[in-house]
Amino acid sequence: MRTHTIGEITLTLAEPVAQAARWIGQEELLEQILACWTRITKSDLPLTPRLVGKPGMGKTTLAQAAAQRLGKPAFIYQCTTDTRPEDLLVTPVLSGAGKISYHASPLVSAMIEGGVAILDEANRMPEKSWASLAPLLDHRRYAESIVAGIRIPAHEDFRCCVTMNDDASTYEVPEYMVSRIQPLIFVDFPERDEELQVLQYNVDFAPAQLLELTVSFLQDAHRHNLDYSTRDGINIMRYALKLHGARKSPLEDAFHQAVKQILGDDAENFEQRAAGLFFPKDVKDVSEFMTSEEDLDEEDDDGDDDAEGGKGGDGDPRRRP
Repeated sequence: MRTHTIGEITLTLAEPVAQAARWIGQEELLEQILACWTRITKSDLPLTPRLVGKPGMGKTTLAQAAAQRLGKPAFIYQCTTDTRPEDLLVTPVLSGAGKISYHASPLVSAMIEGGVAILDEANRMPEKSWASLAPLLDHRRYAESIVAGIRIPAHEDFRCCVTMNDDASTYEVPEYMVSRIQPLIFVDFPERDEELQVLQYNVDFAPAQLLELTVSFLQDAHRHNLDYSTRDGINIMRYALKLHGARKSPLEDAFHQAVKQILGDDAENFEQRAAGLFFPKDVKDVSEFMTSEEDLDEEDDDGDDDAEGGKGGDGDPRRRP
């Protein structure tokens, strides 16, 4: 058990992540994170990038791989909608003897040991928790623990990044914090060769036929802008192999069943799924909801929508989340 003392308070430190991470392809993303953490001069400060993308795109793996590239221990904190400031920093624990001990979070442990803190799915946190990080992620580089009554300075080698899922089940990040977690690094779908390598690395016992079926399925989904992730592909492959082994059914049949059970009945109907992003799921024929070019021409003739530059478009999508 590792400890660290600040004033009269002894903190029990969290353990860094033990499992190694390997990032395959999109090397420029790794280079961008490392650039953020570089100090040009002694007075320069590292940046705290935010990695944004669909769930299952490997954002956490990317951040961990960047930490490994620097030879630093990685500490991951999983953020949730009920994360409290004390959860992020220091938590008091009552022992059986009635004595209080203080446990440092993975974030604070990284601050103390000069490691890398990864705040995973950070845009699930409420604003009160973000506020506790404000002095840490600007030039002050410290955190205040109200529970322990101490100020915790960050080690000179401390680095941080946050990951965010680009979906609707998240809070809005306060504007004063957005300016502290810059730049935005967008983690997009990988190219075919890269995705094939990732699948092969994670399911190295899969036959070539299954690899080809899976990567072709995922790439088609990406072209339809569906949020099927590489993680989904890995789960599909593993389940298909288990079905194939247990039932002795043809591998392709096992693959289609795995897709259906993991992603849903219509998962391979890309057109219907893509339409489902914008129309009610119980609608079979979306044509009644479509607007024809003639209808658009009639609306333009009214002259209402274009008077002030049209409807919508009042936000920069790069500010999301």
